Amino acid sequence: MDVKINPEWKEVLEQEFEKEYFKKIVAFLHREKREGKVIYPPGPLIFNAFDTTPFSKVKVVILGQDPYHGAGQAHGLSFSVPDGVAAPPSLKNIYKEIEDDLAIKVHKNGSLVSWAKQGVFLLNAVLTVRAAEPTSHGAIGWNIFTDAVIRAISERKEHVVFMLWGNYARSKKALIDKDKHLILEAAHPSPLARGAFFGCKHFSKCNSYLKEHGETPIDWSI
Repeated sequence: MDVKINPEWKEVLEQEFEKEYFKKIVAFLHREKREGKVIYPPGPLIFNAFDTTPFSKVKVVILGQDPYHGAGQAHGLSFSVPDGVAAPPSLKNIYKEIEDDLAIKVHKNGSLVSWAKQGVFLLNAVLTVRAAEPTSHGAIGWNIFTDAVIRAISERKEHVVFMLWGNYARSKKALIDKDKHLILEAAHPSPLARGAFFGCKHFSKCNSYLKEHGETPIDWSI
């Protein structure tokens, strides 16, 4: 796997790419491809979140679990799908909460590239998945890598907003310095999740925090 990643992130994560666990991830993915397995997202998009939101631009982190496993859905940004693909149920609920929270209308396109370009780092804890097999790459080592990513953001930056939705994302809270950053927790936006996502008001809380610390708020409507 040729790691195509933004130069800023490449510098931040340079040591991770040299570690044995990462070499094992690469070997595993090569083996899957040799065996004819279909992997999402396509190779050039595995690090799309990193390419679209350089390290210096990260203001918000929205953590997902693993990529969509349906054809044409995953493109390397958590909760997002490519232009022209219908918004999945979790994303529809995210849009509904934004509209209720901010009293604005949200575009109904499923792509969140516009958020990513504003500094919303859309990170999945696991960066690949086998077609039609959710969480199939959950144990190959990606969590070690993305834990290092979260720690790097926490340690090297200040005043980042982390949105942790659902128990899986909330389990990453220990990696984040709560004295330097804002951690927002809620239930997962999936219609199948238990607990309250609606009414969490994370989007207004996020923008208030960014403004308090001299950052431009996110335009969640686009």
